[in-house]
Amino acid sequence: MCIGQRTKPPLVVYFCSIQERTLRKELEEEMAEATIDSEEDPSEEREDLGPLAPDNGGTFQQVTNLLNIMDSESAKMDTAGAGPDMRKTLASVIITEKATTEPSVVINALIRCLQVPKISTQRKVNIYNILQEIIQQEGELEEQCVQRLVAIASREMREILEMEGYVKAEAASDTLVALSRNHFSLVMYELQHHLKPLNLTDEFVIVTLAKLANGNVFEFMPYMGITLATIFTMLRLANEAKIRQVICGAMETFCETVQFYLRHLEDSVYPVMTEDQFAMKLFPLYRYFVTVWLRNHNPEVKLGVIKSLKPMLNLLLPNDDLREQVYDYIPLLLAEYQGSLEALCITQVLRQILEVSVITNTPIPQMQLHPIFMELHVQMEMSKEAIRVGTLTLIRAVVSADEPRMNIRTIYLAIRVVKNTLSDTRSKVRMAILRIIGQLALSGYQERIKGWGLKYVSTQLTLSTYKLTNHRESFYQRDLEEKMVHKVTMDTVRIITSSVSGMTNEFWVRLLCYIVETDYTEALTPICISLVNLAERQLHSKDAEADAAGKSRHVDLPAPQRLLARLLVLMSSPYKGEGRGIAMLNLLRTLSQSIAPSMADAWEQEIPLLVKYLEEHTEFTWNQKTWEDKLIQGFLYRALGFTLATGLEASKVEVLLLELLYKTDYGNDFDREGVILCFGLCARGQVKTVLNVLHDFEERIQESEQSWQIGAWRKDHPWRRETVKSALMVMYSCVASHCHPQMLLTHVDNPITSKIIHHYSSSCQDICLKMAFMKSVVQVTNAIKNIKDLEDFQFAQKTTLTAMIMVIMKAEPADNLVSPVRTMAMDAFLHLSKLRPFYSTEENSELMDISIHSVISLQAPGEDNESLKTLYANALCALEQLMEGIMQRQLDPKGLQEMVHLLEKWILSEKEWEREKAMNLHLCLMRVYVQSIGVCIPLKLGQFGTLVGLIAPCTCDSHRRTRMTSMDVLSSLLDLHASQTCHSWGASTERELAKCKDDLQGLDDERILSVSSRIAKVACMQFNCDEVVSLVQKLCENIGALDLQHDKASVTWIGTFLQMRVKELEDKVAEILGAILVHLPVVDHLEVRRLLIEGILLLAHYHQETVLTSLLRQPLPMESHLTEVWLAVAENMPFARMMLRGLMGRLQSRFTPGANAASKADIWRLAAVDPLMTLCTIHLLIEKMDKDDKLPDIFPDLVYTLLLQLSSSQGPEAVSPVLKTWRLVYSGTLPEEMNLQRVTIKSMQLLFRRLNNEQLVHTLEEQGVWVLLESSSMFLQGVGLLARLCMRHVQGYRQRLSELVLRGMDSEVLSCRVSSTAACVEFMSDPILYQEKLLKPVVSMLERGVDQEDVVLRVLSLRALGNMALGAPKKVRQYRKVLLEKCLCSLREPMSTSVTSEGMEALAKILAELREGDVGSSFDAISEQCRAFFNNESGLLRLKAFILFGKLAKLVRISKKHFFKAEVKKAWIPLMLHCQDPCSDAAQACMATMFQCVRFWGWKALEGSSGPSDSSAADKMTAFQATLCSVLTQKKPAVLYSFLLETMTYVKSNLSRIRIAACNLAGIIMKQMSAHYLKKLDFPAIRNSLQELQLDSDPGVRKAALDTLKILDTCSQHRLLASPEGIS
Repeated sequence: MCIGQRTKPPLVVYFCSIQERTLRKELEEEMAEATIDSEEDPSEEREDLGPLAPDNGGTFQQVTNLLNIMDSESAKMDTAGAGPDMRKTLASVIITEKATTEPSVVINALIRCLQVPKISTQRKVNIYNILQEIIQQEGELEEQCVQRLVAIASREMREILEMEGYVKAEAASDTLVALSRNHFSLVMYELQHHLKPLNLTDEFVIVTLAKLANGNVFEFMPYMGITLATIFTMLRLANEAKIRQVICGAMETFCETVQFYLRHLEDSVYPVMTEDQFAMKLFPLYRYFVTVWLRNHNPEVKLGVIKSLKPMLNLLLPNDDLREQVYDYIPLLLAEYQGSLEALCITQVLRQILEVSVITNTPIPQMQLHPIFMELHVQMEMSKEAIRVGTLTLIRAVVSADEPRMNIRTIYLAIRVVKNTLSDTRSKVRMAILRIIGQLALSGYQERIKGWGLKYVSTQLTLSTYKLTNHRESFYQRDLEEKMVHKVTMDTVRIITSSVSGMTNEFWVRLLCYIVETDYTEALTPICISLVNLAERQLHSKDAEADAAGKSRHVDLPAPQRLLARLLVLMSSPYKGEGRGIAMLNLLRTLSQSIAPSMADAWEQEIPLLVKYLEEHTEFTWNQKTWEDKLIQGFLYRALGFTLATGLEASKVEVLLLELLYKTDYGNDFDREGVILCFGLCARGQVKTVLNVLHDFEERIQESEQSWQIGAWRKDHPWRRETVKSALMVMYSCVASHCHPQMLLTHVDNPITSKIIHHYSSSCQDICLKMAFMKSVVQVTNAIKNIKDLEDFQFAQKTTLTAMIMVIMKAEPADNLVSPVRTMAMDAFLHLSKLRPFYSTEENSELMDISIHSVISLQAPGEDNESLKTLYANALCALEQLMEGIMQRQLDPKGLQEMVHLLEKWILSEKEWEREKAMNLHLCLMRVYVQSIGVCIPLKLGQFGTLVGLIAPCTCDSHRRTRMTSMDVLSSLLDLHASQTCHSWGASTERELAKCKDDLQGLDDERILSVSSRIAKVACMQFNCDEVVSLVQKLCENIGALDLQHDKASVTWIGTFLQMRVKELEDKVAEILGAILVHLPVVDHLEVRRLLIEGILLLAHYHQETVLTSLLRQPLPMESHLTEVWLAVAENMPFARMMLRGLMGRLQSRFTPGANAASKADIWRLAAVDPLMTLCTIHLLIEKMDKDDKLPDIFPDLVYTLLLQLSSSQGPEAVSPVLKTWRLVYSGTLPEEMNLQRVTIKSMQLLFRRLNNEQLVHTLEEQGVWVLLESSSMFLQGVGLLARLCMRHVQGYRQRLSELVLRGMDSEVLSCRVSSTAACVEFMSDPILYQEKLLKPVVSMLERGVDQEDVVLRVLSLRALGNMALGAPKKVRQYRKVLLEKCLCSLREPMSTSVTSEGMEALAKILAELREGDVGSSFDAISEQCRAFFNNESGLLRLKAFILFGKLAKLVRISKKHFFKAEVKKAWIPLMLHCQDPCSDAAQACMATMFQCVRFWGWKALEGSSGPSDSSAADKMTAFQATLCSVLTQKKPAVLYSFLLETMTYVKSNLSRIRIAACNLAGIIMKQMSAHYLKKLDFPAIRNSLQELQLDSDPGVRKAALDTLKILDTCSQHRLLASPEGIS
């Protein structure tokens, strides 16, 4: 084809692109103008099909304008080239492009355009076409949009009003089909809605259903049954020809769709219907078509029915039950031959039925078979090729029927029909006739083809050969047809010669002449085989005559010498023409007596050897030199080579060799190989001459080297460039093979190897050149290696050659073996590896990797392909030899490991043949290693385990041979390790391994797995701990690399080793567990995961602390595989309890930081872990363990441990340690609910629910215990409340809880001591400590707690000591000394208000249980300390002091009465003043205490005034104060005077209420004071103090001071009057 026909000129392309851009710009301008000018009301342009999305940015108007452009351009004539059509196309493209950004908006606009009334059909078709493009472009669309489009398209598809309506309906139908690709359900629902039983639907509904089925095969299948059943109910209603044609066409599509579905059944995810089910649903339609519709007078209906029958029969005929029924309707089909229907279609249907009858061996009844043939005989009179071929094919099917009752008359008619068509020269007819002749011979009608049949075959043989040898290049199709005719002819010849006896001499002569005369050599092999068959038949028939006459076996041959010459020439290429050499040798042997009787005996011995040689090789494996040696031609070149090497002068040799090079036909293998051998032999004595001649020859042909052919003197034999280069490469290597060693070392790098590289690099590098190149490399390297004294010779070209061969290897197809290139390349690698410079380790690895990949990926050839089997076997052998050769260069454990590493990915391959070959190579590798190195160099530490870990699971491989080989490898490894470790095998062990190997030959997977476990038990004793680790790591690493059985084997070996050696693996547990945990997340199969988890649990049983640490160092949030481990723990209650104790120990270890490790287990137990992970694990276990188990043995410990953990999260040590060494770094934070406090509280909640005590659970919630515990400020209150509820509701655990509290109080961790003391506060309120004889140690702990610096701890300790009065009141007197001393200490050293307050409260509780004599000297100190806090700024301390002073007042009896009376006197003014304390509680307590102390004055009047009264507290206090002052004035005026002085000191108090009380009390005292003591008062000082109060911010103070000033003034006047001066 010329270039002008394929591409447009550049100017035209440029012009078109400019024109397209111009048109696009014009369209956009027109669209914009039309959008601005348009004022149409869109509300009138649509039908009521539901709400549409609002128009966005005028999209509807833009689309309308573009559609208008398309309509206008459709009406114009295309007069301007790319004018109107281009505008129309661009308008469509613009709409489609706009849909890429706003698909829903554009589609809604197009739907809206569809709804505009009275638009043209063409416009709707344009809209539907655009919609189809958008749907295909966008894929899934909005469902509402799709529903609207489906409804509109369905309606318009069913509205066919005129011819244009068909175009519109077709477009609407195609739109629905386009939608179905992503919205199948919506479209299918709409169509099924209109497909109703007994109701004739619209034709386009059926058409669209057929399109849906064709485009959505698997989705449509669930609807296929109901669709067929519904269509069947419509058949009686379909009276019009059009609808019948539509149904027939749809049925044809449905049947083809079902066939596709059945062929790809494994790809379907929908419910499966079998072929029989489809056939049963289909047969009623077939029956109706044949019996009713086929009789229709409309020829189009008939044709439609016939066309639909063929796919229907494809489904019906395979069904045994329906096939016989199909036969019953054959007469109805035959009847249609008389009609106007196309005969070919009827013939094809009948042929289909007949072929199935032959295949299924269910012959058609004779009464129907004969009419079929008679009707076909009539059809053969027609001259149409298709009808004739179809009829002949049908006749062949009839002849091939295995029916012994075949009517001879039928065969006669068949032959008569065939004879009538012998003159037809059309290819297909000729092939059909030849096939019938062959079928007649096969079916036993050989006599019927003699004469006409044999003559026709021989004629076709000659004719087809002539046409093929004189073909024209322009008639390629005709040549292909003729090749098919020739192939069919050859097949027919083969059938005839092998089955027909008594062959005519004419056919024999024709075949012999064909061999001698034909130039079409491709057919020679089958002709020779046929001639051998014919000759043997002739000889066999003449044996009797020959024996009687005493003659030798002889057949008639035309020109035997010419035949011999022809055969010898052709045998020079024995593998061409489908291996013609063997066929020709067999023919020579058979005809030996006729061709050359004198040579017959020699041929009888030599020819079988030649045949054997050719059979043992292929075109790629045979040795051409050997073949030459077996033929005479090889001798001439050999003799010439020896002569030139020893006889003549160099100049003459050059002339002869150069002439030989020029005159050799390099396309002839014999000539080429002979010249090569001659040059090699000549080089023995004339190496320089030979190299000069080759160089001169290369120089002379250099000018023509770039072309594909090299011209020479012999113009009738042009040389192919690659053929010459191939010969030159081999010549150079042959020179290297034969020349003297010293001369070789001089010339091997340059020019020999350099020239070889040059000729290969500058060639096309086809297979032949590659083989010649590598053959040359092998010959050169062999020649170098055979030199004895190489010394330090470095082959300079080795690196270049290696790189080139690697490229060749990589270029080989990975899955196809077509040549020995791989074998030769590996052979070249092997030879190169033995020369200096030696390959490095990396180069060895790369070289081996390429070689292994090139061979191991090949699938083994079938048993019937001997040539491929030979290639395959040679490739494997070459790879083994290469591996052995490379291994010899690095005979040490590292070299072994490198080789095994290269094989590893193939050992784990998914393909059976790759695993098998890889395992065989591994076995070969082990044998080489063991034989070469033995016990000299031991394997590296861990290497044995790694090697066994790779092979062990392969003992359960699904492929039997791979299992057996892996067992051999494993045995070899075990033997090697045993010998290196001096561990001898016992006889019983040997027997067990042998028995295991025998048992591996079984097929049951479970039994094989059991055998593998036995092997593991035997191997286990060979391993030390380090090897066990490496084994487990390798086994885990390969889990998931293959199939489930492989994974099961891996975990079985892991489980076996752990069971047998778990106790010895203390130091290796962490490594083993780490390997399992790393690979556990990627394990998909549940059973494999379960077995791995069982291994973890087994390790945990024996090495709990190590396993716990490893598990707790996993990251949070807890991953699913880790959760599975803990769930497995939870299933085993005893083990779960043990693990819970271990987890508690991890939490408790935080509260004993000073612990030292005494063992390896302690080291792991004390290792730092994240407490949050520990808590999450505890929570998970508590949640998943048996709900009915109340955990009585660990409940108190667990509750207390969690409580301590919760306390630690409140203090300064609350921050969880950041374990950077073990925790993963997450980009985000943990979930909010995953913190120490919440997880701990959830765990405690789960624990309490396990007690089945609903009241307790309810109380905990109701009283807000969990809220308190979660609050840092209220935590200790929550601890106390929790302890109190536990004391009440958890009776059985009180003793243990008490012990735990006592232990916690002794902790070195402050938070632990504080929380324990908080709990102890509640325990001290209960008799439990006294009852359990724990009171003494508790008091001792509390005593120390009071002395601590921590304020909270001191407060709680004091409170707990005070609570002894509640829980063990009888023991207060026993511990009074300690109690009083510690409480007094809190008063003497007031570090904190809370401590002092708690000390006074504790004293108040303690004093309530003591008598006066029990307190002793502490009484005085308590009283003094108590009074000191009366005027304290803290209202709490004043309150506690007043209460405590009241307790002292109650305690006083005789011995302390006098002392306390003095104390009361000292305390009286503060008491009276603080009865009006701003703290109401303090005021009330003060008043109560004051009235309790009134009795110590000893005056009845005071006691009466302190009694109950109806007046207010203020009035009562004023009256009491007045009474007291009155009494004091009378009995102790000095005391009253001192009271006034003391009272005046309080006018400067910080408390306003006290200042007011002081003013008021001072006024009362002054009113009652005698004149004598008034004189002593310092009135100015008092007045100044009161006047200062006039400036007080509190108005009450100012008023009280003013009132007191008035009293002061009054008293002052009285004093003046009473004084002597005043009297005078």
